[in-house]
Amino acid sequence: MGLRARRPAPVLAAIVALVAAASTAVGAASAQASCDPIRTTPVYDPAIPTGSDVFVPPFEIGSQEVTSQQANDYMAAVDAASDKVITGTAAQTVEGRDLNYAIVGEQPNVTPAGLASIQTAIDTLRDPLTSEAQAQQLAEDTPAILWVDGSPHGGEESGGDASLKVLYDLAARTDCAAEQILDDAIVIIVPIYNPDGRELDQRRNVNGFDMNRDWFARTQPEIDGVIELMRQYPPQLAIDAHEMGTYTYFMPPNADPVYHEIPDQAIHWINDLYGPAMQAEFNRQKIPYFNFRTYDFFGIFYGDTVPATGFHAAGMTFEKHNGDPIEQRVHEHYTTIWTCLSQAAFNKDDILAEWHDSFVDAYNEGVNGTLEQNVVYERNHKLFQQVPNTRIRHYFLLADDPDHAAEAQRLVRRLQRMDVDVYQLTAPLEVPDFKPYFRPAAPTTLPAGTYWIPMAQGQKQWIQAMLHEDPYIGFSITYDVSAWSNPLLMNVPGGSSGRVLNPSATLLPLQSDPAPPTLPSSLPTVAIFEDSNSTSNFESAGWVRWVFNERWNLPSITVSPAQVAAGALQDEHVDVLVVPNMYVPTINSKLGKDGKRALVDWVNGGGRYVGYRGGAELATRYGISTAQLQQPNSIIPGSLIRVQLDQSSPLAEGVGDFAWVMYDADRILNPVGGTAPVTYPAFGSADFAVSGLPTGADRLGGTAAVIDEPMGSGRTIVFSTDPAYRAWTEGTEQILFNAILGPNP
Repeated sequence: MGLRARRPAPVLAAIVALVAAASTAVGAASAQASCDPIRTTPVYDPAIPTGSDVFVPPFEIGSQEVTSQQANDYMAAVDAASDKVITGTAAQTVEGRDLNYAIVGEQPNVTPAGLASIQTAIDTLRDPLTSEAQAQQLAEDTPAILWVDGSPHGGEESGGDASLKVLYDLAARTDCAAEQILDDAIVIIVPIYNPDGRELDQRRNVNGFDMNRDWFARTQPEIDGVIELMRQYPPQLAIDAHEMGTYTYFMPPNADPVYHEIPDQAIHWINDLYGPAMQAEFNRQKIPYFNFRTYDFFGIFYGDTVPATGFHAAGMTFEKHNGDPIEQRVHEHYTTIWTCLSQAAFNKDDILAEWHDSFVDAYNEGVNGTLEQNVVYERNHKLFQQVPNTRIRHYFLLADDPDHAAEAQRLVRRLQRMDVDVYQLTAPLEVPDFKPYFRPAAPTTLPAGTYWIPMAQGQKQWIQAMLHEDPYIGFSITYDVSAWSNPLLMNVPGGSSGRVLNPSATLLPLQSDPAPPTLPSSLPTVAIFEDSNSTSNFESAGWVRWVFNERWNLPSITVSPAQVAAGALQDEHVDVLVVPNMYVPTINSKLGKDGKRALVDWVNGGGRYVGYRGGAELATRYGISTAQLQQPNSIIPGSLIRVQLDQSSPLAEGVGDFAWVMYDADRILNPVGGTAPVTYPAFGSADFAVSGLPTGADRLGGTAAVIDEPMGSGRTIVFSTDPAYRAWTEGTEQILFNAILGPNP
């Protein structure tokens, strides 16, 4: 099937016919190939070690789950035995384990010189200013780069094991099915990119972070290392293999909504090439599966959407039921991975040519200020929201406010580390239509020093994904949060322009991470309340602990429910207790009467209680906050909502008049005896704004986001939302900083 004929992503009315036609075309392509990818009888080189040759006690790959160390040992053994494989280390995990990878290809591609040549060719293809003739020649001469990632969640093992089986087959098989992949591609395999979580058999890493939701923020060393490796070897195909609780198997095409800026070429490959090929093979083997359901392609923070938007790859998540035997789980993951690698190799020339086209399209859209439109893909779905017909040619981030300078610098660095060119104005710039976020456009003079990000770049899609005002969700349900605009999360002032401008500016070198904030000379003793056996509490506590350690250099201790009940708050002379999200009935039972009494006495005796989400609910249950919490009776899945701050409150120091909270179906908060220094503006006012799915947000208008009140000799501050959500929300982290370290009102 020829992939070069570019066209918009298929519309709803045509999708079923397109998939059926593509299935036929894929079958024809497979028949024309030199041999069948799956049904060809394997022929193995006995010099390449099997799992039984490496593992002690011996077992074959796919017969039981490997440890992260066994995976590394196996990659090293294959590297030593095969000239098709080289290995390396992408990162050190939080606990110091090696996060290793393997690159598989034919000689001379997998020599240092060969890989450098491929990198140069791929970078040239990625350049939108490369001529069509040169791009076509490079597409014919250059191997595709195909990525396979496994086990982002520690307890989801089979993706990692299947990727090791793929490694063995690529390295050891001498038959045509393996050779036709390596004739046209190099394959990068990262079998386990959450080694610590795998060893602990837990979903998240040791810090409590979900590795599949850290891909734009890159807070964790594991994800940061993987993305840096991906920058060295930008993929055209990126597979992320998971497990799920649902019976059967998920493969794309994805559910609605699909983020509008994901390149048409990537969606075309997923829906019209890889999806039908996998379905055809699963149908042949009579393996049950589903698609167009549950798993959307919207939030740009996943291990599939970030490669798709940041690298224009066909990013795909595979999900296999975690209750099936390991042999079955590995076989089904292996089948989808091998099928996709084969299809990519069959169509390599067209894919690379179209990949170049996607960056040309991005650049031209940036020149014209054009945003991509929303499309729905599932049958009977109606478009919820269309992308407005507006032009955006430039984004600007203001750097003249010292209170937000660190966040602006970090955001610039984040953009640069995804190959975005960022400039700084060297002279004031008259912008006739400058539009601040969720404010009307007006003539504005931007001062020298302002950061300027032109959209006329090959990374136009990534720029829009990170700096947008609103994600313009196309369907009214999402699998995860519906908003992630980085300037809003970080409370960095800025905006956009659709005019043709010629700023006087200089290209910035890579910015450093900003220095941590200045701490008071006399620090309180700060404790984080954590029950490591509670999923929501472990995760929320992990986020805030990471912020303390990595962003603020703030010392803290951890106290468990049992320790609180035993008097740890008094014994450790705790001044401030941070109580993150939790499932309150479970924590209440663990605290018991002694824990409740100890907590109440500590606050009344002068302690400062800072609680949020479940931590706020616990405070109201124990009477150490008079706030009222109500169920929202609506679903607002992770939308960014603007809040206003009372400038007379110490909580507003360094924040400004407004910030943005990540509202994730949280309780509605109203004061009784305390003050509300952070509130939602009145619904319908010029200050009320929502980025993301807005359904039900009107109920928040005029309610509190934070309540601050004296309690005995102490003080209680409760937030309805998590101010350190996934370590994304640097704007509200400053409010938390003030709550912990600032003076009393």
